[in-house]
Amino acid sequence: MPTRPQGTVTRGTTNPNRLRRMDRWIAATHGAELRRAADPLAVDLGYGAAPWTAVELLQRLRTAAPRTRVVGVEIDPARVAAARPYERAGLVFRHGGFEVPVPGAPTLIRAANVLRQYDEDEVTAAWDRLRARLAPATATSRGGLLVEGTCDEIGRRHVWVALGPEGPRTVTFAARLGSLDRPSDLAERLPKALIHRNVPGEPVHAFLRDFDRAWATAAPYASYGARQRWMRAVRAVSTDWPVRDGAARWRQGEVTVAWEALAPRG
Repeated sequence: MPTRPQGTVTRGTTNPNRLRRMDRWIAATHGAELRRAADPLAVDLGYGAAPWTAVELLQRLRTAAPRTRVVGVEIDPARVAAARPYERAGLVFRHGGFEVPVPGAPTLIRAANVLRQYDEDEVTAAWDRLRARLAPATATSRGGLLVEGTCDEIGRRHVWVALGPEGPRTVTFAARLGSLDRPSDLAERLPKALIHRNVPGEPVHAFLRDFDRAWATAAPYASYGARQRWMRAVRAVSTDWPVRDGAARWRQGEVTVAWEALAPRG
């Protein structure tokens, strides 16, 4: 008897290029793991009412790892049926949920805008189920990667958590810099694990506060463009917070911070 899919149907909102910032980050930071994998399999979990994000994920990952295959997984059977005409070499669609109904262990699972509708106390269990499906770490690999986060409707603002088989690793903030008045504008896109923690006394609130202060101090650099101001602010905030990337990613309107520095208290 088939296993009942785990999870609930999302709103299904999707747009072309909505996840481009997340995809490019994955290709840049996880591309080496995909290239090393014997069978580089990526899962687009909860791709929504149209298959655009899965199609684009395949295109972008193959720039970094040409052998990558993508499976789009949706809990709504009608969405799977609607996506089937878009199947091609390296891209298929399957009915399922958090159990991730694919053979083998994926090198990547991307779950964008999926947990937004869940309660905060449901997040850890969902993470655990998904992490258990990742390719395990070995002597030569850190294992698969789960990328879970939230973005706005047209992909200008993102925040995501990257998790390995061992647990959460980092939090990445990414934006079209021209759309920001201040870094804390990204707070509305915090993933479910953090969005209710943006209050005094919680680390993510303190980080965004310090980032706003650094942004204000970097105001003179705005005459050189928002990118230069962002990079100056990130460099300043990195003196007090464990920033895990460098200028090459900052230029893309990103900053990645160690999870343990932003993790909810208690």
